Amino acid sequence: QARLVESGGGSVQAGGSLTLSCVASGHPDNIGAVAWFRQAPGKEREFVAGMSWSGRTVRYDTSVEGRFLVTRNNTVDTMYLLMDNLKPEDTARYYCGTRDIRQLSTLAREYRYWGQGTQVSVST
Repeated sequence: QARLVESGGGSVQAGGSLTLSCVASGHPDNIGAVAWFRQAPGKEREFVAGMSWSGRTVRYDTSVEGRFLVTRNNTVDTMYLLMDNLKPEDTARYYCGTRDIRQLSTLAREYRYWGQGTQVSVST
């Protein structure tokens, strides 16, 4: 089992910044690759950014590349998503997920464990 808890969401104006955190706990075998996804009302959960267990593979969706940065501190089992130059289209509930496989995947269905999510709202 793995447990994920996200925090750091909020409301900002376009061009603003937020940093999301995701703290993971549980059996180490259940915590492999980690990723951030987001879901807006009426839309499917979509990949935002993520990294493999080793950290050697990092990927971003093209819509956030250059604006978002994903980092991981294994000492405290925390993953971060630094978001700059936020746009109204970034408005969504953001979730972190992990899978018990070390390779990164961009498909939500391949993640077994999820947090409760944190809301990000960007206004014009």
